[in-house]
Amino acid sequence: MARLADDKGARQRRGAAAYRHDPLRFLAAEFEGTRDVWRSASGRLCVAGPQVARDVLGNRQGAFRETSDFFHTRTGVFGPRAAQIAIGRAARDLVRRHLDAHRADLPRLVGTRLAPTSTWPDAGNLLIREHLRDVLLCPDSPAELHAVVDGIIARAVLAGAREHHAVLSRLRFRHRAMSALGREVQARRSARAAEPRDLLDVAVIGGGPAADPGQVAEVYLSFLFATVGSIGFALGWAVQLTGTHPDTAGNEPAWIVREALRLWPVAWLFARTPSRAHTLAGITADPRDEVNVCLYLVHRHPQHWERPDEFVPRRWAAPPRDAAYMPFGFGPHTCAGATVTMTLLEDLIRIITRDWHLSITASGSGPQLGPALAPPRFTAELHHRAAAPERR
Repeated sequence: MARLADDKGARQRRGAAAYRHDPLRFLAAEFEGTRDVWRSASGRLCVAGPQVARDVLGNRQGAFRETSDFFHTRTGVFGPRAAQIAIGRAARDLVRRHLDAHRADLPRLVGTRLAPTSTWPDAGNLLIREHLRDVLLCPDSPAELHAVVDGIIARAVLAGAREHHAVLSRLRFRHRAMSALGREVQARRSARAAEPRDLLDVAVIGGGPAADPGQVAEVYLSFLFATVGSIGFALGWAVQLTGTHPDTAGNEPAWIVREALRLWPVAWLFARTPSRAHTLAGITADPRDEVNVCLYLVHRHPQHWERPDEFVPRRWAAPPRDAAYMPFGFGPHTCAGATVTMTLLEDLIRIITRDWHLSITASGSGPQLGPALAPPRFTAELHHRAAAPERR
């Protein structure tokens, strides 16, 4: 018995090491296109079945500890729930008003930021940063704070950014950034703005006067990652797939965006902890387990998708009835900005496919793994259609 226990422990250690090295490839290999739920060699319980994924993330039976991926901070989950809901709604309304007011700016932004060549995925992140600049931080904020936000994006949001900075340097910068954000939180509380001017105001007002300034600052950091990071990466996937599949020309922008998010959901893995023992598709889960819902696999489950690994935007001409699609999560903690995100992505893809000839040169292969699923590095060339008419 002791030998069997030792062998099992060794297998779990090997599995855990392989998982840490490349969790996406590891889970895909275990999935093999057949499993809905399984106990991984890494020790985790893994979910790829759409209905089980909805049950876990929806948590209607209270079988999992209630949590929020967006409002998770280093000291716990920012709350209460009423504050989370208020912050989500206020942020969505603020971004929607900005997008409506500045939609006419997008063609110029694409022309100046992306043409004639651009290096991705950073180009997508920086374009989103430019378009939402005043929403992320209002223009009359202190110059030091603008510099801090730019530093956070450069050091922590862009794909692979952390690899370019030593650990000690990152720790020092984080301390400086959190101190600056904490001071601004206190200053804005004293000013008592009635309406939010930017997403930092949204966090300050929604959090209320009793919220810990450090946690409010971390909620603001979540906004930076969700906008500049996640939306920028989603744009990168849509551009990369469009440029490498010229045969899909003529597809609606909405189809392209939805299919890109199906193949490469930026929020690809959700971890949950059971609050009590129960079964998931016949497998027992208890509070000692970590349950991983892998939306990358849900979105490619061959029992729910035809040609699951292929880029087929036209499948969205008649949206699938199956609920095997949840790129923004599911349940009470679904991303509050899903609709405005889709609107912005569709507007940008419409401009790129309508006004420009797009070609892609790859300089990397496979996704860049992290909390968000970023595209590989590539170069995009854009040539304006009006400047280079097609020969007849």
